Amino acid sequence: MRISTANTFDASVDSLVRRQSALSTAQEQLTTGKRVNRASDDPAAAARAERALAAELHTDATQRAVNASQNAMTLAESAMGDASDLLQQIREAMVAAGNGSYSDSERRAQADKIAGLRDQLLTVANRQDGAGTYLFGGQAADHAPFLDAAGGVTFQGEPGQVDAASGDPLPLTVDGRAAWMSARTGNGVFVTAPTVSTGRAWVDTGRVTDPSALTGSSYSIVFSNTAGVVTYSVLQDGAGTAIAGVPYVSGRAIEFDGLSATVTGVPADADQFDLTPSTADLNIFTALDNAVTALNTPLRNTAQIAQSNSTYLAAVDAAMGQMQSVRSQVGETLNRIDSATGRLDDLRLASQTDRNNAEGLDMVKAISDFQNKQTGYDAALKSYSLVQKMSLFDYIT
Repeated sequence: MRISTANTFDASVDSLVRRQSALSTAQEQLTTGKRVNRASDDPAAAARAERALAAELHTDATQRAVNASQNAMTLAESAMGDASDLLQQIREAMVAAGNGSYSDSERRAQADKIAGLRDQLLTVANRQDGAGTYLFGGQAADHAPFLDAAGGVTFQGEPGQVDAASGDPLPLTVDGRAAWMSARTGNGVFVTAPTVSTGRAWVDTGRVTDPSALTGSSYSIVFSNTAGVVTYSVLQDGAGTAIAGVPYVSGRAIEFDGLSATVTGVPADADQFDLTPSTADLNIFTALDNAVTALNTPLRNTAQIAQSNSTYLAAVDAAMGQMQSVRSQVGETLNRIDSATGRLDDLRLASQTDRNNAEGLDMVKAISDFQNKQTGYDAALKSYSLVQKMSLFDYIT
């Protein structure tokens, strides 16, 4: 069989080209660190890697939403911490203003202090997250949620919250109405207040003695003062009860239907103190405005001072309790965010592992293959150079 020089030459060139292509592929794999650099390298592995990449990108997008919620909730929790500190300072000022030895001017000084703290509290309630979103705006977080007008502070936001676009319902805002204007009035179950008070008596905030005996009715304690003999009667929803003409003792609790209230001082004839069911609509700003007005009122007697002090201290305590409740909810949200972040980290790692398994490169094996291919390419190159010299002229010369 005759093998022509041209055929040998073509075979050498083909071998050289194939080995050069294989060497280039191996070199590209070493450079990129990937076994599959294009779909044609391994269609099945490329599709698997593409699915893993899509899952990883989706996880990253979800993580950004979770991070946004974490930032908002951290700022909201910090704001409620500041609000609690301000409310505590307001409470201390109210306690000081209730000192019986204080003069009207000293009470006015405490009123000025409370008014300043109230303005700071409003600033906290209208705090933003740094990107123009109001933390306590609820579902309308693009404008200030609390408006200070002539009639007092009103909520201009929308109840509820805006959630981040993630798999978990993680909020970006806090319901401002729930945080600042939804504390329960009075002691949380009922509210005590003087309806008619011309004497020198005041009522405390009361307490529940037997929850199972509560009726949900409204009550009135009506006093009779005849020739210095003071008695009282209890009305239920305006109607008389079995409690009638009971001798009154200052500072002794008056108990009925699971409720207890203590009247102190000397009531005048026909003085009346009402006990009505509590409602979840306490506006802390309105309560503070009323407290400032009361402290600025001169020539009040001891009973009037004690009555207003008890009422507004109860309002501040209720607001602090509600604030703490909402703050706890935010803390739980931050815990959920930590858990969500952990799950997303696991998902990201799983996607990266799956992607690496599909298109990743065994570097040790790849280096060995590259060296083998390089040796083969060098051999093919030498063979090609020898074939090039196979001509009659080489033998003649």
